[in-house]
Amino acid sequence: MHSIFRKTVLMIVLLLVPILVLYSVSTMTSTEVVRKQIESTNLSQLIFLMDQIDTNIEQLSMFPVLLSYDPNIREFLNHRPANRIDALNAEYRIISKLGSQSVSSGWQNDLSLILPQEKRSITSGMFVQRSDEDWRGPVYTRWLFVADGTGSGASRHFVREIAEPLIETNKEAASAVFRVRFSASNVTAMLDSYKIGKENNPFLYFPGEPPILNSSSSAEMVSQLIGQLHLPEGGGRSSGQQLVRLDGEQFLVSFAVSEQLGWYLIDYAPYQSIITPILEQRNFFYWIIGLLLLLAIGASFSLYRNVQRPLAQLISGVKRIKHGDYSARVCVKANNEFDYLGFHFNEMAEQIQLLIEDVYAEKLRSREATLKQLQSQINPHFLYNSLFFIINSAMLGNRESVVKMAQNLAAFFRYSTRVENQSVSLRDELDLVRSYLVIQNLRMNRLMFEIDVPEPMLELAMPRLIVQPIVENAIVHGIEPSVDGGMITITGKQTRRYNLLFIEDDGVGMTPEQIRKLSAELEQPLTEEAGTGTWNVHRRLQYQFGEESGLAFEPIPTGGLRTTIRWARFRSMDGRTTD
Repeated sequence: MHSIFRKTVLMIVLLLVPILVLYSVSTMTSTEVVRKQIESTNLSQLIFLMDQIDTNIEQLSMFPVLLSYDPNIREFLNHRPANRIDALNAEYRIISKLGSQSVSSGWQNDLSLILPQEKRSITSGMFVQRSDEDWRGPVYTRWLFVADGTGSGASRHFVREIAEPLIETNKEAASAVFRVRFSASNVTAMLDSYKIGKENNPFLYFPGEPPILNSSSSAEMVSQLIGQLHLPEGGGRSSGQQLVRLDGEQFLVSFAVSEQLGWYLIDYAPYQSIITPILEQRNFFYWIIGLLLLLAIGASFSLYRNVQRPLAQLISGVKRIKHGDYSARVCVKANNEFDYLGFHFNEMAEQIQLLIEDVYAEKLRSREATLKQLQSQINPHFLYNSLFFIINSAMLGNRESVVKMAQNLAAFFRYSTRVENQSVSLRDELDLVRSYLVIQNLRMNRLMFEIDVPEPMLELAMPRLIVQPIVENAIVHGIEPSVDGGMITITGKQTRRYNLLFIEDDGVGMTPEQIRKLSAELEQPLTEEAGTGTWNVHRRLQYQFGEESGLAFEPIPTGGLRTTIRWARFRSMDGRTTD
């Protein structure tokens, strides 16, 4: 007996040590994979922010072009009103046009029509400062970063202009200049929005220019960071990541180049905060393994004292009963459940008939357990895809899809995992199917369905999870292989002897030979080739309603497959005939 104890301890140690080694290797690999994934995600988010900024700037870049073609402005430039009142009215119309064009952008901006020859300008009103640079100097055909004033109170903004005529590059030679300006505060607002809920610190930077920071950035740290960065030179779309050490702490720096401005959008975050959760999980696992090892040794000793020794006595008594010695008795003093087993073992020889009845009852309970096990084997493989759908929708900000998917997923698993009541109404079963179809429709976006079952049938009692596996097969094997998606239709009717439920799909269908093979497999013991879900449903219907119940398949002339769920109309779920 002591050798059994030693073998048990040795077996546990031999099992845990390889697990520990494998997990260590796996942790190092997964840490590297997760680190790269997190870095890639950070860079992708930064590029997305850069695209949003570029989109707003590109929209603003088109404003001067649109204004240069506006008929009111063209009329004003080509035919100046001689009358003072007409001239004021014309200018008022231009100011209204500039204002309405300006507010069409999500960013605060200023649009101006500059008349260099007259040394005056008409503006939408955001920037009212005037200077000689408005009437002379080069035309800013590309975005230029300028500041009005000096010191901390200076207003920093970007400017872009086009001349009339377009070929002129100096304001003095142009008859008119169309200018658009936007404040750097627009960029700051987007950086603040991006930073919410993160440890990141994004800022916009161009060599030789003061950086545009988010509201909570440290100017000193940004200055140190810029001094250590190695940014690519030249234009065009470029992005990348670097590891930079500042004041003894390592930072992950991601950057992307603006196609509109040529500036760098830079984001930095403490590198340790990225990998800390992974390291904490690894250390926690090591502690758990050590604790499990100690508990396993203690459990082995307890198992030997409280299980192995009493079990050996019971085995000896069983061998005597096997040889016909019904006078065999055992004396177990384990102070646990073995006392109870020993007492009933001693009664076994005197109550053999009762034992047979107990065995029969146990078979019935085993049959019920088998049914529950069949239910639990119904494969919810779509769970993982549904969770990834929720993650992707959340990342894209699609709140409605996240809520709808989560609600239907919760309803589906709340229903399918309940095993305390195996009898449900057809109405409840169809509600589950409806939730499942909504989930699949969200995932595939090319699935339609219709459920039309007569009201008297909805209250019929039937086993749990009978319809869903059939609908799942229709989607997986019928609809998904079809490029154009398809339609699932569920109808029902009652005949004199049977209740019938029809599940139809307009997918790829099955050949007559495939249907004959599938029908034959349903009557055979479960094999690897047979579909587990279909086989389970067929057998459960036969268990509950008799051999005449089950599944039937037939092709639809227009394409697709019809599956018929049939169960006896006047048979209860325990197999008895009812009126």
